[in-house]
Amino acid sequence: MIAKTTIKPGRLRLFALGAILGILAFLLVYGTASLDVTNDAFCRGGYLEKDIQQHYAGWLFYRQSALSFPLCVTTAVNAPQGVSIAYTDSIPLIALVCRPLANFLGGTFQYFGWFTLLCFALQGGFGALLCGLFADGWLRPLIGDLLFITSPILYERAFRHTSLGAQWFVLAALYLYFYLRREGRYTSPALFVLNVIAIGIHPYFLPMTYAITLALLLEHAVTARQWKGPAMYLAANLLCTLALGWMLGLFYGTATNGGQALYGYFSMNLNSLWNPSGVGGTLYSRILPAQNQVNGNYDAFAYLGLGVLIALPIVAVLARRRIKQHIIRHWALLAVCGVLTAFAVSNTITANGAVLATIPLPGKIIELCSVFRSGGRLFWPVYDLLILSAFAGVTKLPCSLSATVLLAVVQIWDVSPGLYQRHKDMTAAMQNAAFPSGLESIFWQEAAGQYTHLASVEGLQDDALHLALYAADHGMTTNDPFAARYDAQALETERTNILQQLANGILESQTLYLFESEGAFLQAVEPVKEQAWCGQITSKDGTCTWYVIAPGMQGDTFDDLCTVYDESYPLRLADYTDALWNRGVLDSTKQTVCFADSEFVREKLKNAKYLCANGKAYTVLSVDDSDPGWLMVTLEIEDATVLWDQELTTK
Repeated sequence: MIAKTTIKPGRLRLFALGAILGILAFLLVYGTASLDVTNDAFCRGGYLEKDIQQHYAGWLFYRQSALSFPLCVTTAVNAPQGVSIAYTDSIPLIALVCRPLANFLGGTFQYFGWFTLLCFALQGGFGALLCGLFADGWLRPLIGDLLFITSPILYERAFRHTSLGAQWFVLAALYLYFYLRREGRYTSPALFVLNVIAIGIHPYFLPMTYAITLALLLEHAVTARQWKGPAMYLAANLLCTLALGWMLGLFYGTATNGGQALYGYFSMNLNSLWNPSGVGGTLYSRILPAQNQVNGNYDAFAYLGLGVLIALPIVAVLARRRIKQHIIRHWALLAVCGVLTAFAVSNTITANGAVLATIPLPGKIIELCSVFRSGGRLFWPVYDLLILSAFAGVTKLPCSLSATVLLAVVQIWDVSPGLYQRHKDMTAAMQNAAFPSGLESIFWQEAAGQYTHLASVEGLQDDALHLALYAADHGMTTNDPFAARYDAQALETERTNILQQLANGILESQTLYLFESEGAFLQAVEPVKEQAWCGQITSKDGTCTWYVIAPGMQGDTFDDLCTVYDESYPLRLADYTDALWNRGVLDSTKQTVCFADSEFVREKLKNAKYLCANGKAYTVLSVDDSDPGWLMVTLEIEDATVLWDQELTTK
């Protein structure tokens, strides 16, 4: 029979006071604008980077989709297969709860502000409870709680990777671990539920909370010589977690093998604990300088803060005997912390700006570990334990209250520049100015009401997340992989089928076709050019380019951001670079350029004597089509790199 975990009135009061501290910290840094559910400017503008646009687009697609089972799957994105909005990091459990309310209220509805406020409240509440296990009264625990409320990793994730702002999961699991250990128990409905609901917020919390749970179960089983009960508890917990994940669609389809780099790329640098460099060049220290990083080390940000960094060695020296006792008592917790740290560091061991070693692992192991490919995040339980150790050790020093206050003051003073920068970042995001959309051409306005599907024919499009918002805003489905996980093979098959249809001159009248590269566009457009408006669209600043086939809009004219595909459409070098070629120019001679082979380019080069750009004509010496898919042109020119990114003509 599972015993209940109760919180005594004093603990409940401490939790409430800690939650108030967390709420105050949120309001001081982020203000109240994000709590207006009708204000989605910071979601659309992008807070720090564009990830929140993905989170919000996933919610919009889900909200518009018919409710089905599994509960949090939308077929509007990654169409026609569909995907769980867990893979757009849209916090599926919260989306499921908010969907009826959003549809009842109508209009714009975003829940990311209130969710983050709740995370700060729970961070403060569980941080206070955790500190309360190691200090009497309420004052010292609340002072210690400030270390968790101002945790730099919390502010690096809040709103940027919104679901990962729920770091209270780790604090709650640690609190229940220490509480139950003192009670001599291993069962707790609270810990059970915590493990289950983690999958509905973000799967990355699962290995963290379950690692702490496993430590609790192992230590109890060894001490009490009782294995059956802990094993059954763990099995039941895992079964319920998997059941909730299944209900929310995390195992729907095969949306697991597409996405970014594999395990080892987003690893934890060995300098992470004292590297105050956050995303966007933000420094979380008044004293320590930014350290070098490589690959995706930025995602394993884990700066402890100057107060904790000073306190830890002092505590380690003065509390040697007590530390040995804790090592013996909490051996399993230390073991799982070692495993989490090793996973975070990964087989690609980095220090400062160098890769020290890459330990070869079998492909199957890399594939398995890539389920949690941002492995550096799994260090967070160890990170919180280090902060807790600094606090708990300081409270045992002479004049402990003064020492605890000093620890908190130094810590907050040190990390405050980072917190202030995040305040300014939110202000900018609320003005929708952080990442302006490149969809300024009136073409996009004209096309909005004419199509029900946006097809990414080749490659991930420029400013893809703005395209996701565009599609969601206008009730369009899309096959573009805006999710963090998708079925790459199914997407490739879908794109191959679309290209085959285009080659046969077949267009879907309700589909807007987009291409990433001009070469692929030119290879596909010729058979359908009479049935659609075809051409290039750019953003006002020229940083984004789309190649478009828009059925039914042939003959329409738009603005200077649009270049129609016709006989006057210019040539451009292929954007091709490898060991021999640099942006379509052969490095060895710098006289040979390449174009993606297409009927259009062949016709332009047919009988051409000169290739022209910027008022100059360069003699065509030869045209070579021996390499399938490419046309290589040798010119009488000293350095053909001057032709890169130029509009070219022939004569």
